Amino acid sequence: MENLTDRSMQRFDLLQASSKVIRNLAERRQNKEANRRLALQFGQEYFDGPREQGYGGYRYDGRWRAVAQRAIEYFGLRPNDRILDIGCAKGFFVKDLIDTLPGIQAYGLDISEYALTHSHPDTKGRLYRGSCDALPHPDGFFAAAFAINTIHNLDHAGCLRALREIERVAPGRGFVQVDAYRNDEELQIFEDWVLTARTYCKPEEWLTLFEEAGYTGAYYWTILEVDSNLIREIGSSALTR
Repeated sequence: MENLTDRSMQRFDLLQASSKVIRNLAERRQNKEANRRLALQFGQEYFDGPREQGYGGYRYDGRWRAVAQRAIEYFGLRPNDRILDIGCAKGFFVKDLIDTLPGIQAYGLDISEYALTHSHPDTKGRLYRGSCDALPHPDGFFAAAFAINTIHNLDHAGCLRALREIERVAPGRGFVQVDAYRNDEELQIFEDWVLTARTYCKPEEWLTLFEEAGYTGAYYWTILEVDSNLIREIGSSALTR
């Protein structure tokens, strides 16, 4: 396994190979507060309800395969390595990891009972309920731990706890992607679009938070731009929300 310990805080676009998505901002603005309340339950409405309430139907279609291959190559993963997908939803990333690298011990954790109940059948016995800020594993247990568009659903203190937990269970071998904005226009887009995120910062503010937490893994941003009420993602994909 490649030693990534010295690659502290490396910016890495894990989702680079995934397909991008265009979002309709005008539709999301309608009934925003009611939709946000439903989304925060992380139930059927969020995963399989209308797009205004979340994913708009989160179904397996193999789109995580390229991400799985990229993750395996970046972290130098091998059969029997243990990895954790934090905020795994229905376990599609876990499924594509075990298909791409037979023998890998891939697991997933999510707070949503609905998502776990409706997970991909190939992930049976690999997914469990829990929160990213209290991981039920010993120190250094994983060869890699991924938290893709997950920890920003917590407040600032919760993000710190989650980052410390990721660093604890996979020292120097975490990957975290979070919502970010670079200017007031992008901040307004997030305010109009985001349903579940509680913490979204400028990139330099996230870096300060990472350092405060002692996080030394890889990271990337999800940034949104808008053109005529259609949102284009930078550094993210149709894999999320």
